[in-house]
Amino acid sequence: MMIRIGIYGATGYTGFELIKLLQRHPQAKIVFATARSAAGQKLSDIFPTTLDLPLTSAEEVDLSTVDLVFCCLPHGVTAPTAQKALAAGVKVIDLSADFRLHNPTDYEHWYGKAHAAPELLAKAVYGLPEIHRKSIKKAQLIANPGCYPTGIILALHPLVQAGLLAETTVIADSKSGVSGAGRSLSLKTHFSETHENFSAYNIGHSHRHIAEMEQETGLKIIFSPHLLPVIRGILSTIYITTKPEVDLATLRQAYNVFAEEPFFKLLPEGKLPELRHVVETNLCVLGIQAIADTPNRFILVVVEDNLIKGASGQAVQNMNLLFDLDERLGLL
Repeated sequence: MMIRIGIYGATGYTGFELIKLLQRHPQAKIVFATARSAAGQKLSDIFPTTLDLPLTSAEEVDLSTVDLVFCCLPHGVTAPTAQKALAAGVKVIDLSADFRLHNPTDYEHWYGKAHAAPELLAKAVYGLPEIHRKSIKKAQLIANPGCYPTGIILALHPLVQAGLLAETTVIADSKSGVSGAGRSLSLKTHFSETHENFSAYNIGHSHRHIAEMEQETGLKIIFSPHLLPVIRGILSTIYITTKPEVDLATLRQAYNVFAEEPFFKLLPEGKLPELRHVVETNLCVLGIQAIADTPNRFILVVVEDNLIKGASGQAVQNMNLLFDLDERLGLL
């Protein structure tokens, strides 16, 4: 089986990363790739690559030629595109935030505008395979998770499910490479602003990704994102308080639910992950640290590549599930 694919928004970082992954996927064929300002050019005109993929405008594509579209567009732009594709009988994997939240009121609160297709929110499946694999396989519309939420939700989900946490408020402190801000020009991502610098932004309870973290975990997340002077990778440090009877062994045992997951790894006791564990891979890697002389308080450290497991790699993983393929295909 060859999956015929269309990509909307091919010239952003996630779009380009997705194209690179799909080019080596043995059962994927890119039929079209759109780029609003670069229509009529080739991908090699936009990026330093030998991939001469033609770029076209969204208005010129023929949806009858594809089985699946990936939407790598900004939030607020994707919804009408997804509506059109679904109406044509085409499956959709959306890498924006447009379908991650179930409640249209929550979307309006966090994104500052009414949702353009609220009737689709109940139909969208949150595309985190480790948690929603069965629903993903049957979906027509998949909302690919945000980069920060992917690692934080995977780190917390087993503990919530096992009822090990004593507090419903969790502090998460994350550091991301500058590619997480996207390819659009911004003063804060200029080389001279980020090189040899380290800064926090949208701290407390203001970053938009909090909404999906709280939706998926049922916890209140106090979140402090930071900008690292590296291109890619996210390291999140999460501070938790467990119930009195929970020790480190019990905490580690909770992650047995992910023991067979191909892209989640729990490091041995005493080891903590770093970006080099995951960069250029679809892995999410976790380490757990007990706090000496402070019972029932632990620190979780989780890492991922924001462009792969945090975006395009996870999208390919979802595609594999959607078409009943080995979900590792094209990602090893």
